[in-house]
Amino acid sequence: MLKVRDLLEIQAIEGLKIIAGEQGLDNEISIVNIIENPDAFDWLSPNELLLSTGYIFKDNEELQNKIIKELAEINCAGLVIKMKRYFDQLPQNMIDEANKYGLPLLELPTGYTLSNVISIINEKTSGKYDLLNRQTLDMYNLFFKITLEGGGIPSISSTLSTIIGNPIIIVDKHWRLIHYNEHVDNTVLIREVFDLKSNKPLFDQAFIDSIPHDLVEMKHSIKRTYDFNEQHIICRVLPIAVSKDIYGYLIIWQTVRKLKELDYIISQQASTLVALERVKVKEIEEAKLKIRQDFYDDLLSGKITSQETLQTLCDLHGLNPKYMYYCIVINIETNEADELHDMISGKYKMDYIAQNCVELIYEKSYSYHGEITAFYRNNRVIILVGQSEEKPPVLVTEAKQFATLLHDELTSKFDNRFLVGIGQQYRIIQLIHKSFSEANEMIRLMQQLNEKNEVSHFEDYSVYHLLSSNVNSAELDDFFQKCLGKIYEHDQLHNTNYIATLENYFYNNQNISETSKAMYLHRNTLIYRIEKIKEMLNTDLKNSEELLRIQIALKIFRIINYTNII
Repeated sequence: MLKVRDLLEIQAIEGLKIIAGEQGLDNEISIVNIIENPDAFDWLSPNELLLSTGYIFKDNEELQNKIIKELAEINCAGLVIKMKRYFDQLPQNMIDEANKYGLPLLELPTGYTLSNVISIINEKTSGKYDLLNRQTLDMYNLFFKITLEGGGIPSISSTLSTIIGNPIIIVDKHWRLIHYNEHVDNTVLIREVFDLKSNKPLFDQAFIDSIPHDLVEMKHSIKRTYDFNEQHIICRVLPIAVSKDIYGYLIIWQTVRKLKELDYIISQQASTLVALERVKVKEIEEAKLKIRQDFYDDLLSGKITSQETLQTLCDLHGLNPKYMYYCIVINIETNEADELHDMISGKYKMDYIAQNCVELIYEKSYSYHGEITAFYRNNRVIILVGQSEEKPPVLVTEAKQFATLLHDELTSKFDNRFLVGIGQQYRIIQLIHKSFSEANEMIRLMQQLNEKNEVSHFEDYSVYHLLSSNVNSAELDDFFQKCLGKIYEHDQLHNTNYIATLENYFYNNQNISETSKAMYLHRNTLIYRIEKIKEMLNTDLKNSEELLRIQIALKIFRIINYTNII
């Protein structure tokens, strides 16, 4: 097995001499490469011997020091610089850095070409690959056995940590923790660095942003540094990917020992097996999700009629058939900017918002006394709220208070507008489809009536629902014209707001003072308007039957799309 000190004995490259970093003379050499690109660090491997003319760093002391430090941290075998091209002698700062990090720094006489040196050294190292291939095959068989025996990600991670002698962290593609393994000699414990209980990204945004988007195409790990309490932790990051689909990242927390070439090969094997485990888990979860979605679809459409079937399915999916349930539906309104995007990106963004809505709902569920089940369909988030039948029914105000809390949280977090519809509570779960239908109806009415309130219970719009669902539009229009047609025509001809005045007057319980405040009108102006309305309608607005007719007509006004709907 060729080491750096062996290079000094090769007669074919006579004159090669060590200048600094003698502590690393026993570094093993697996391959020889040329470094002439200052951005090539992500492509380097351990035990790699680097050759250079020095052109890239000839006038840059900072880069000279960085190259020595980076090669040492990657555990490269050493750096050979061809003399008399750009350096008559190596800079003292490079010598000092090489001695500091123990990286062999060698001078190559001017008479040799870099390609010739590569050929000579590769010939000497060729015998090493047979051993490396055997070791690689042994490791592959070991991990393959773990997979066959169903060890899963924990067993793969534990085995890898033992073999490469360093802690392991595995995260999903959003950098949230999947699994981790400490090491007995780890000096910077993972559990003390990170909040492992949080469902948020484990690493900070600066670290995440430093990872190339094309990491999966690089087909090997990259080195990054994580700063913690003035310590600089070297991390080797590998993509967990199948084809070009990234399922997460495997991070080697390099706090115990430097990695060798075999360690990198083993880590790549492990990341591939973890990727296959993630694919398997994903397929299982997707199958479970499809079954779960079918159940909810059948439940919310009222298709499940058998009590025995309902009991079985509720037990399977975490619902209690003995509870009282009501439904909340959150509609995510599309922004104008979103409508300009293509369908795929729009769907991705909507799914992202909906998923975050579900997570937020579960976070806030602790503040509510019912059992929460939440999921989403396209741009609608559906919440089933269950309550023990031993407790009193949920009041409308309580349901609206919880829904308003969710609405306010979502509005503060996203730019989109959210409409929240709430259905009535039913004593048996077989009727939850009615509550779901009512919640959807509230969203439809809020959109149609274009009112400012964005959280509504079915009881808020029960009259609107009765009118729009059970009476055709021609009859509604006829009723409105007979009752308030004169007022409407007067508003159209004279640009007055008598319809709006009537709405506010009834909304404020026919209180002149409250209505004038709500409409920002002088009290006398409002009184004048009311008197004109009485005169036009030929009524004193005191007869209960007449008042009922007028209020129904005002609701019809909101249902029918008149040109001056306000």
